[in-house]
Amino acid sequence: MSRREPLVVVSNRGPVGFLVGPGGELETSRGAGGLVTALRPLVDRHEVTWVASAMSDVDREVALSGRRIEQSASGSPFALRLVVHDAEVYRLFYGVVANPVLWFVQHRLWDLKRDPAADLGRAWQHGYLEANRALAAATIGELDRVPDAPVLVQDYHLYLVPALVRAARPGARIAHFTHIPWVGPDSWAVLPPEIACAIHEGLLACDSLGFHTERWRAAFVESCEALLGRGAEAERVSHANPIAVDAVEFDALAANDGVIARRAELLAKRPEILVVRVDRADPSKNAVRGFEAFGKLLEHRSALHGRVVLLALLDPSREEIPEYVDYRLAIDRAVAAVNDRFGRPGWEPVSLVVRDDLLASVAAYAEYDVLLVNPVMDGLNLVAKEAPLVNGRDGVLVLSREAGAFEELDEWVVPVDPLDVEGQARALERAIELPDSTRRAWLEGIRSRVRRHDLDAWAERELAELEARAPLPRGRATMGL
Repeated sequence: MSRREPLVVVSNRGPVGFLVGPGGELETSRGAGGLVTALRPLVDRHEVTWVASAMSDVDREVALSGRRIEQSASGSPFALRLVVHDAEVYRLFYGVVANPVLWFVQHRLWDLKRDPAADLGRAWQHGYLEANRALAAATIGELDRVPDAPVLVQDYHLYLVPALVRAARPGARIAHFTHIPWVGPDSWAVLPPEIACAIHEGLLACDSLGFHTERWRAAFVESCEALLGRGAEAERVSHANPIAVDAVEFDALAANDGVIARRAELLAKRPEILVVRVDRADPSKNAVRGFEAFGKLLEHRSALHGRVVLLALLDPSREEIPEYVDYRLAIDRAVAAVNDRFGRPGWEPVSLVVRDDLLASVAAYAEYDVLLVNPVMDGLNLVAKEAPLVNGRDGVLVLSREAGAFEELDEWVVPVDPLDVEGQARALERAIELPDSTRRAWLEGIRSRVRRHDLDAWAERELAELEARAPLPRGRATMGL
């Protein structure tokens, strides 16, 4: 394939959004998050049209003008096609079905749902299905423009898009990548059978299906067999390919003036031993058990009193969803319990900061002695890959076995069971006491893996998997980066 071969990328949130500047001019806001970052090599090397939902009032106004040309962070042009959804459709799609129903099912958090069966059928039909139809229709329009373009659909918001596109364009070459965990048939059983089956059927309309880990891929095969009797088909089309982080970007961030300033502030009050966690305030991230484990550590090791601090930098998340509000309050209670029990003048054991501040997070990455990443489940967990890249203290990663990144990094981490609070306390103690030579070797092991399996490698593998299963028409060059 030539360097600028056409591709169609489809996701709920796009790579850019729009706002009105102080003078009334239209301004572009770059999208954040692992998905947008991971797809950057495709934008830089191919003629990408990105189909996404209009997220704001300004986005919706922009969408009325149709396709527009934007630029990636590195200056590469791409076409953007924003899709406008009815407000109630989008609320049902995103706020009722995708988050939190599908998210909760796929992170084994269903027991936290307040009212799991409330009006789900209506939300599915009039929200999730309708939003997927609108994005599929826009995708089909792009295929009418460039019929041979591969279609790369992203994540749990758009499980139905592949089947809708396939029905209209049987010869389309379609891939999907799931950025969150997959679960087996027992977990899917909490949903009405018609919804669970539609999700799996939607994905099986693809030529190629990517998951972060072999474990998630195998769970997909198992659930396809149990729900549809199509396990062999799922086996043929699926593969595991853990997403990467942009090492060059984090090298640059570490030298950013804002990071340097925040790091200086941190150093000015830095304890002897700094434990760090950087997460969204999401139940799946398991912050409450992490705080409880830190309290157990202080209970068992009084010699650490006054010497160690847990710095928790949490990004506010989905605050319109009741279960997230409940969890945010539980976080506050857990932090207060540790500080009330063990704190003393001049020493607050847990420092909790809840705000979106990437530069502060990178500064904390550079300074941690121990990094606690203990999710209940996580498709991958980018923090586990990002932080070691910039750490300057031979920091140790304490990592949940239920994070997708564990499959890649297990030989260089202290493992934990995310539901075992006592076990996490022991893991923190072990991490603090590891000898310097082990700490250094483990950190270098993680860095080497992360830099070797980079964004280009991830994107190239996704295209290669699709081409292997759905080759380009005769006479066209092969895909590649």
